[in-house]
Amino acid sequence: MKIAAVIPARGGSVGLPGKNIKPLNGVPLVGRAALAAAKSESVSDVYVSSDSQEILDVAATFGAKGIMRPAGISGSTASSESALIHALQEIESMSGKMPDVLVFLQCTSPFTTSEQIDAVVTKLTEEDAASAFSAIEDHGFIWQIANDGTAAGITHDHTKPRQRRQDMTPRYRETGAIYAMRVPQFLARENRFCGKTVLVPVDMPPIEVDTPEDWTVAEAYARLHDPHRFSHQNRIKALITDFDGVHTDDRVIVSQDGTEAVRCSRSDGMGIEMLRHRGMKMLILSREQNPVVKARATKLHMDVLHHIHDKLPALDAWRAEHRLEWAEIAYVGNDINDLECMRACGMSFAPSDAHPEARAISTIVLQRPGGNGALRELSELLISNGLIG
Repeated sequence: MKIAAVIPARGGSVGLPGKNIKPLNGVPLVGRAALAAAKSESVSDVYVSSDSQEILDVAATFGAKGIMRPAGISGSTASSESALIHALQEIESMSGKMPDVLVFLQCTSPFTTSEQIDAVVTKLTEEDAASAFSAIEDHGFIWQIANDGTAAGITHDHTKPRQRRQDMTPRYRETGAIYAMRVPQFLARENRFCGKTVLVPVDMPPIEVDTPEDWTVAEAYARLHDPHRFSHQNRIKALITDFDGVHTDDRVIVSQDGTEAVRCSRSDGMGIEMLRHRGMKMLILSREQNPVVKARATKLHMDVLHHIHDKLPALDAWRAEHRLEWAEIAYVGNDINDLECMRACGMSFAPSDAHPEARAISTIVLQRPGGNGALRELSELLISNGLIG
């Protein structure tokens, strides 16, 4: 059975402009949905439907195939169903065949996991249903204003004694995150609820990102619980850092006699010390020949390899000398000469002001810029998430 995931992601957003490509804890919303779908055991192909080439380009970095959506079905009043039907037509045109099942994912639910997607698809097939969706248990008391202006209970009878939660019949609220539909039935009815429908209870935070306030809540949650932040099982035993743009703000002060000076952060130095006390092996790997690189490394008690133009072979030799697996190494880089090392290591990080290509491939884009607390932030992330081997 061929199962395709489609992620609609319009370029325009009234409540939060640019939200679909705005990094949340380092991963943009469209990338989060694409990652969840790509890691699903059920989904065979992942597509993003958008009227924005920028969104499609970002989605492609997370492995999603792009479908350019016509302007006529890209406005704020266009239904999700119209985008899904167009996507199915494009998929058929590209592959020569319609998928059997369509998984519809929404970027506004940033904490969807691949396991939850698989649970919805499994329920659809096991129950021989036409559609299925994710839901969370909800014990809230919903009210409405009656015709006479008084308050009237919808999910409860307010004229009777209030029930205890444990005595209530379980109720569920649609999350808006995951839907699965059998394609023939969906196309016939043009509705995500296209026949026998089953709900799938999931353990998911009730967060949908539509406004700046929603974003603030999502950021707070992501700092503690984020399925897209760290997916590596191996503990990190070594940290490799570039120098300029990581330890420094990527600027250099040149005196009249040609002497160069750079600006570093004492807070970053404390972060490095925190990692060293926990047994982390650390190396500065820099292209610069400036003596300041070695001087800073000596002060921080870090190994240093500088004036290195081809970083990956040098790092590989250092890795072999210290008997480390690639998965045990984290790399912090800020520019294109770091990309090979960032891809090779188990985890990679980039300061917030790093080159776009470095940010695009990072496990996490740090909130702080280079030379201004990025390394301190990284050290606290590794420690607080128990990732140090």
